[in-house]
Amino acid sequence: MMAFALKTLRNRKGAFAGAFVALLCAAALMCACLMLLETGLRGTVAPERYAGAPAIVAADQYVRETIDKGDGETKTKAKPLSERAWLPGTVVETLRRTPGVSKVVTEVTFPFGEYTGHGWESAALTPFTIERGREPRAAGEVVVDARAGLEVGSRLRGYRVVGVTAQALPSQDTVFFSPAQARRLAGHPGQVSAAGVFPGLSRAPQGAVLYTGEARGTLEFLDAEQARVQLISMGGALAGTSLLVAILVVVGTFALSIQQRHRELALLRAVAATPGQVRKLVGGEALLVGVLAGVPGAAAGLGLGLWLHATFVALGATPANLGLVVSPFPPLLALVAAVGAAWVAARVSARRLTRIRPVEALGEAALDGGRLPWWRLVAGPVLVAGGVVLTLVLSGLDTEAAATPVTMLTALVGTIAMTVLGPLVARAARLVPLRAAGASGFLAARNLRATPRSLASLLSPLTLMVAMTCTILFTQTTLGHAAQEQADAGTRAGYVLPGASAEQVRRIPGVEAVTQVLRTSIRVGLDKYGAQAVTYDPRTMDLGIVGGSMDGFGAGSVALSGTAAGHLGLAPGDQVSLTLGDGTPATLKVAAVYSRGLGFGDVTLPYELVAGHVDDPAGTLLVSAPTLTKADLAAVAPVLDRAEAAEVAAADPQVTFVALGLIIAFTAIAVVNTLAMATSGRTRELAVLRLAGTTRRQVLRMLRLETLCAVLTAAVAGTAIALVTLAAFGAGMTGSATPYVPPVAYGLVIVAAAGLALLSTSLPARLALRVRPADAVSAV
Repeated sequence: MMAFALKTLRNRKGAFAGAFVALLCAAALMCACLMLLETGLRGTVAPERYAGAPAIVAADQYVRETIDKGDGETKTKAKPLSERAWLPGTVVETLRRTPGVSKVVTEVTFPFGEYTGHGWESAALTPFTIERGREPRAAGEVVVDARAGLEVGSRLRGYRVVGVTAQALPSQDTVFFSPAQARRLAGHPGQVSAAGVFPGLSRAPQGAVLYTGEARGTLEFLDAEQARVQLISMGGALAGTSLLVAILVVVGTFALSIQQRHRELALLRAVAATPGQVRKLVGGEALLVGVLAGVPGAAAGLGLGLWLHATFVALGATPANLGLVVSPFPPLLALVAAVGAAWVAARVSARRLTRIRPVEALGEAALDGGRLPWWRLVAGPVLVAGGVVLTLVLSGLDTEAAATPVTMLTALVGTIAMTVLGPLVARAARLVPLRAAGASGFLAARNLRATPRSLASLLSPLTLMVAMTCTILFTQTTLGHAAQEQADAGTRAGYVLPGASAEQVRRIPGVEAVTQVLRTSIRVGLDKYGAQAVTYDPRTMDLGIVGGSMDGFGAGSVALSGTAAGHLGLAPGDQVSLTLGDGTPATLKVAAVYSRGLGFGDVTLPYELVAGHVDDPAGTLLVSAPTLTKADLAAVAPVLDRAEAAEVAAADPQVTFVALGLIIAFTAIAVVNTLAMATSGRTRELAVLRLAGTTRRQVLRMLRLETLCAVLTAAVAGTAIALVTLAAFGAGMTGSATPYVPPVAYGLVIVAAAGLALLSTSLPARLALRVRPADAVSAV
């Protein structure tokens, strides 16, 4: 049967072209997503500043929690800190007294504009050497790296350049201060970022962690470790979603292919081919197409993975020094998935054909009754029930990490249910009044009524495209709009000054109130919460207090959003133990619970508590000055009004759009592919219409009307699926079941679906109509 399948492929290339394209794109998409996942799991970061030190000792950069599993067994879980944990000076003294240690080089790390600042004593860790000038000795002197483009004697942010190094690091711009000045600027007296140990060390002192080899890069680039965690989450979610979408698309494509060859396969049954032989033939064809498409698709996926990684680096979501892991596993898994999906899709599509009698098969090939087999009548309601359950679960999820994958799954299950019940949904297209459009409308109406199964195969990718695109786009707009509304309602300050001095601003006549704000994150146990640290003043900020009070908010206090308080089971007056961003523990009393967590973060802390525990203490100021203008404050620091500050502070959804946009692109390709297949398969039908006297213009108009009717039906079905999903998402995440759907964006989605559908119908139809009708009828 494999030889027969190979001959079929050779002689019926057009019948398998659509399946080939669908499988190729599916393999590429899955390979790229798996590459991201593998990079998160196995990616490493080579050290740069720490490259010259054989061993680095630093504080533990993780929060750890030991869980009792019972029967005397325990398990320790760890989550990365959001800020750098600092090493006590006492540990450094212990290292210097350790036998076998000849030299200990300490360093402090802190942001200095676009540069990373250090003390000159840590230059030996790379090592850095002076090419021109000398090392810094006074408080106002700095040494810059070779890439800075500055000369000895020039000025840098108020400091005089006294030296230029011969080296520059690949991914960071470096500036060195005198040791004493570096420690003052770092703001951690008696502590260091890390200590390099020469010639090495076998174990770290108590309260510290030893980093050697590639682990030195993990310590040096803490954001790389967080990016790895994000890639694992994103890669896994994308791979799972893309696999489900690919299976749905491939099943639909093969179903249409089998449908177009129904008469041919029925004839094989009529000339004594057994059901098993037909199944083997169809399965063999699928395996061949899967391999032929999967191999170049997996190869293309390698390029797509490289592009995705480069895009994430350009957007700042992934550090440039977290290199993409390229191994044989993603393309091999993508190939296996493509071949397996093709085989399963072909066998499922041909199942009914091989189970009924040959005469019935020939009858079904001649007449599309649109009757649903029993398994669809059972599976359809089950999938609908599953969609309802997922919707209820989604409406109770109030964290983005938990809600995002469930949101995608809910939309997918709804689309699959619509696909299974497709012939029933297709009957809704009969309600569109087409007969008023003349002869073309009459023909289009008759075709839609006579071929519900064929129409259902077109509705599946169109509905998938509308449902997935709307879900992906409008979850972001719903969440962003709710956060913006809360921020607008709670921000009473007229101006925002990033990086300004609070004392300097307070001295300006006309300034009524100044609130200092720092953004960080904390952990309660291992659960992570976004946090802000503020010098709270009701004249600049209104959190929407629903319990307790912010009166006297200060040292020892914490305020929680309603979501965080609900998760933790806390109320005003309760004590909560938490871990600050750099690993410092704190026990605080809950002063208040507020409602505007999306706009201000789930946790609000006293500014004085957090200021010494963040990597970058240069936060923002909220300034209330009703009698002053923007120009009055501009002499102190750059000034943003509320609208500009909201635009800058808004979460950047570009990474999400790029990643999930691949799935949207895949569904768009599926729309073009399926409709082009369907139109190309109607060559004989169009030729017969021409021979019956229908003009070329009437045939094209008929096809356009059919396509628009399919788009309208799919738009209604896809929009309904997306709205139900978005309402559940909004209910859980924002407290409102009314999603925010910008009309222009929604209109563009529908116009794009209609445009793709019309284009993929018109082009194959025009090519088919170029052939003389008599030749087309005799050739098919």
